[in-house]
Amino acid sequence: MMPFSYERASDVQQAVRLLAAQPQARFIAGGTNLIDLMKLGIERPTHLIDISRLPLAAIEDSADGGLRIGAQVRNSDLAADRRVRERYPMLCQALLAGASGQIRNKASTAGNLLQRTRCAYFYDPGMACNKREPGSGCPARQGHNRMHAILGASEACIAVHPSDMAVAMVALEARVETLLPDGQRRTLALDQLYRLPETTPEVETQLAHGEMIVAITLPPPPAGRQLYRKVRDRASYAFALVAVALVVEVRAGQLRTARIALGGVAPKPWRATAAEQALLGQPPSQALYQQAADAALAGARGQGGNDFKIPLAKRTLCQMLASAAEEQA
Repeated sequence: MMPFSYERASDVQQAVRLLAAQPQARFIAGGTNLIDLMKLGIERPTHLIDISRLPLAAIEDSADGGLRIGAQVRNSDLAADRRVRERYPMLCQALLAGASGQIRNKASTAGNLLQRTRCAYFYDPGMACNKREPGSGCPARQGHNRMHAILGASEACIAVHPSDMAVAMVALEARVETLLPDGQRRTLALDQLYRLPETTPEVETQLAHGEMIVAITLPPPPAGRQLYRKVRDRASYAFALVAVALVVEVRAGQLRTARIALGGVAPKPWRATAAEQALLGQPPSQALYQQAADAALAGARGQGGNDFKIPLAKRTLCQMLASAAEEQA
């Protein structure tokens, strides 16, 4: 591990000022991803700013019936919160599908959203990686790419985003509140937080240097059935091959609400808006589910080792749509 200095921020404003003043500084909270990357020499911050004790660990009801989740809320606390379990069961399911109990006890909400890819080439300093060293190449495209992206990738990078929680939050239309170094605050849709790799895969989010996520807000829970399913190689402590977050409401024999987000298939949580539009206003049927699945995966492209993800994602989505609709029939 490279030498670094350490400082504990006393308040949020000080934290963003400290980070903005040092180009190689990083925030540290739970550290469940950053410390691993530092040990491997992939992240090389010269200064760590500890934000784990800032007053950002509350889960609060909002006036409109939603929730405001502090950036430092631990994943285990979020999953256990009664309001989350009752109003947003899909989010609870996604959280419990991620990592292990020990990691969930440390990982923060904002840290989960900002964790970096688990691509094996990114994690191997002996290999080229455009995300780690821009311009060095992407060996995953011709290499072992079973876990890699089929949507939203580019010639420069085919890595996927690893978060389960982010997929559920995108389907729930969460928003992110941030604080900028000049004291200004801004809010953006979580779906818009992430950038696709295109020619600059090393730039993963819309956040400016020194900008801090302070909270995530959830709107009132949507009508209908919420489901999250993670397809993986083993039952625990494994990243998704394919994940689906789904909200479906059937009323008067027609689909009135449809929200779909996919995980494990793209460099960001993938909102399947074309599939949603195919479903709305239609009576449930197997043919409709297949039409929606085809729309969700339109443009999907495998790299050889991950070609199976395309039919797997379609089958998973069809099965979940059928389950959700039947429960409301």
